[in-house]
Amino acid sequence: MRKTLILVCSIALVAFLGSLVDFDGANAGEKSPYIGASKCKTCHKKPEAGEQFPIWEKSKHASAYATLAGEKSLAIAKEKGIANPQEADECLKCHVTGHGAAAELLGTKYDKTEGVTCESCHGAGGAYYKKKTMVGIMTGEIDGASVGLVTPDEKTCKTCHNEESPTFEGFEFKEMVKKIAHPIPDAKKA
Repeated sequence: MRKTLILVCSIALVAFLGSLVDFDGANAGEKSPYIGASKCKTCHKKPEAGEQFPIWEKSKHASAYATLAGEKSLAIAKEKGIANPQEADECLKCHVTGHGAAAELLGTKYDKTEGVTCESCHGAGGAYYKKKTMVGIMTGEIDGASVGLVTPDEKTCKTCHNEESPTFEGFEFKEMVKKIAHPIPDAKKA
């Protein structure tokens, strides 16, 4: 009885919090604020929690924005008539998490220079980043999708890894996902 009551209260609390940030489960990622990778780092850097942040930090995703200032990117931009790829929507939509989102959805820790962060794959974290919510998700008390947490799949990746990219050379999901693989934290250790 007590567990049922706790679960019902948790669901009611999530629904109430959701109403405060004006989102529903289907659109949670679209209306939830972006918090930035530095906020994710707080809990996702420790070995006992899976070290997701250090794994991301070493990835090409972390340097996606900086890549736009490189020689190759500048040459591609010039061919396409783009003066500065670090300011061009057609480049930033895939090289910066949250690009194009309303200004009120870009939290104080949001930083476009972080590149392609956790929130590009897992959805804007404003409604799920707190430890209590994450533990609730990991223990099954909260449905992550109800608070905007996305379980990325091939479709998620192909939003950017597609023929629209001037450097696209194909995308083999099963191989590429191995390059960015990171462990799911244990609820008991988080």
